[in-house]
Amino acid sequence: MDTPSATPPFSPKTPWLAPMAGFSDLAFRMLCRENGCAAAVTEMVSAKGLFFGSPGTSRLLDTCPGDAPLVAQIFGAEPDYAARAVFWLAGRGFRHFDLNAGCPVPKVAKSGAGAALLDDPARLVAVARAMVQAAREALPGENPLVGVKLRLGVAPPRLACLDVGPRLAEAGVSWLTLHPRFASQGYSGRSDWTATAALVSAVPVPVMASGDLWTAGDGAACLEQTGAAGVMFARGALADPTIFARLRGLLDGRPLPPPTGPDMAALIRRHAALVRAMDPSARGLLKMRTAVPRYLKGLAGSRALRARMCGCTSWQDVEFAAREAELLTAAEPHGPSDREG
Repeated sequence: MDTPSATPPFSPKTPWLAPMAGFSDLAFRMLCRENGCAAAVTEMVSAKGLFFGSPGTSRLLDTCPGDAPLVAQIFGAEPDYAARAVFWLAGRGFRHFDLNAGCPVPKVAKSGAGAALLDDPARLVAVARAMVQAAREALPGENPLVGVKLRLGVAPPRLACLDVGPRLAEAGVSWLTLHPRFASQGYSGRSDWTATAALVSAVPVPVMASGDLWTAGDGAACLEQTGAAGVMFARGALADPTIFARLRGLLDGRPLPPPTGPDMAALIRRHAALVRAMDPSARGLLKMRTAVPRYLKGLAGSRALRARMCGCTSWQDVEFAAREAELLTAAEPHGPSDREG
């Protein structure tokens, strides 16, 4: 049986699920794993927050034996707390860790964490080095991996990622992930895959590519254009959790047909079953209220059903939506109108 300590793979045919606050919980991770996801990263947790007993923080780290390989992502700007966080997580079964140096949310950045670390490369390297050393000390004789999630920089034109990437590799990190937008962009504009290619050339460790990977075709194109070790799907997986299997099929020369209404109905039912098993609270139903419209968006004639789902109040409503989805057999191709940014 898989365990959270399984080693994350780095290859074009082993796509990852990105950490997305509010979305990549245990139920969604398991849904993606059933559909070809090779590795996943937890929602980011505060390095300091781990030591204040927050129930919310604990929920973000929920896992199970099949949730593997799994990477725990933290954010913070203090090397000491980052190291303590790694020891804390290692004591609870985690074996691989990631530092978020890309989050543009002001609440995170104003504390010096997230993307703000790109404006303080010495601190960024110190935090990463502290995590690497802590992982080795906490897990002697094992092979713990530590990664760092980056953006291009805080604001144009300086590509801070290209300056700090080699320094992070020297500090002992095992891989880098790049979302090639500036923090000041948020999710607007287009990802700069040429910068990803430049980072791949600049560092001796694997680079995972992220950003504007809406379809399996986008993932294949990104791999070809950047030379990245692999891709990490985020919003593309929110729209279609089968995107992982679709990328594998495309790379193997066996592209999968577009999803039909019955396909998405089965996906809705499976996601609902996982949520009810892992988070039976009202919070779980609220997550399905937003998930179902995303799954239906690519299906012709789904507009009215999507609108109704935004007000669903029971699990029976979710099942009714799945039944209606079974009749939506005409799939529309994904395009810019389906994109969120």
